[in-house]
Amino acid sequence: MTEQSKGGRIRGTGRRRKPPAKGRRAATVAAWSAAALVVVGGSGLGYAYLKLNGNLEGVDINAQLGAERPENVDNGSMDILVLGSDSRSGDNGAYGKDEGGARSDTAMIVHVYEGHQRASVVSVPRDTLVDRPACTDERGTAVAGEKRAMFNTAYEAGGPACAVKTVESMSGIRMDHYIEVDFTGFKKLIDKLGGVDITTTERITDDKSHLDLAPGPHTLDGEQSLGLVRTRKSVGDGSDLGRIQLQQAFMKAFIDQVKDVGVLSNPKKLLDIADTATKAITPDSELDSVNELMGFAKGLSGLGAEDVHMITMPVAYDPADPNRVIPLEAQSRQVWQALKADKPIPASATKDAATGKADGLVR
Repeated sequence: MTEQSKGGRIRGTGRRRKPPAKGRRAATVAAWSAAALVVVGGSGLGYAYLKLNGNLEGVDINAQLGAERPENVDNGSMDILVLGSDSRSGDNGAYGKDEGGARSDTAMIVHVYEGHQRASVVSVPRDTLVDRPACTDERGTAVAGEKRAMFNTAYEAGGPACAVKTVESMSGIRMDHYIEVDFTGFKKLIDKLGGVDITTTERITDDKSHLDLAPGPHTLDGEQSLGLVRTRKSVGDGSDLGRIQLQQAFMKAFIDQVKDVGVLSNPKKLLDIADTATKAITPDSELDSVNELMGFAKGLSGLGAEDVHMITMPVAYDPADPNRVIPLEAQSRQVWQALKADKPIPASATKDAATGKADGLVR
């Protein structure tokens, strides 16, 4: 997991959004972690708090970004930037050479609507060319902006705060929270949950992600799950867009899977999952304690797979470089305006957008 310095905590002074509603269990890896903590706390296992709190190390996004951010709209909705880091340091070295930095291999903007019974997820392709704004990294060093920079270089150049600022700059939407998930933690969490059930409609073989799945049903362990969400060259048109389609299909299966995991009657298994989950994530400084994660979980725990609408940010292949994509301005504007107004994303927003051609390979 990316190292962050705890340091002194500075809280944001903006208005807070309406308290989240209660409901069923979690909708994403991060949400499941929090939901597990809710039950641990509610069951009276007070000794677990110290252990789990010790796993959490937050990053103070508010302090690094300051006041020049989009308005914090107080309409009961919530926006979260979830990043998967492709750092190859530490245990993640098994997935490639450590070149001294990390990039946001996976990026999802999660918008939870007022009432917290529905959500939209917008995946941002890492190869998207954007105008990256100037920002300040966690050491206070100024990072210059750049025109036509790949989206995932924002994290590499300036860390989590720069990634958040880039998302806010292109969307006009203020992120309420940030959660980073690392490779190894993701793999271990899937194993603790007992795997995820999927069905493949075609054979998926990928040497780079060490994956070989025949057509048909599978229960993926952590290593296979990680391989699936990293697979790119061997599916669809070989682009990052195809990988995103696999990631979204996997997340749908994951959401359904957690509902069937029998942890509520098994406190030890619950604590093991919570321990693994809290080690897997780096949250913002407003979520880096058990109590804060409990409140966050209550805002997401009412979501099931059928309540989550997933799209990819509307893009087209860059005419100057087919290995890069560029935002479709009009369609992207539809997406951001809908979310900012807490409205469903219209179907017209994704019309004529590049897809990656891997839809339907996993369900």
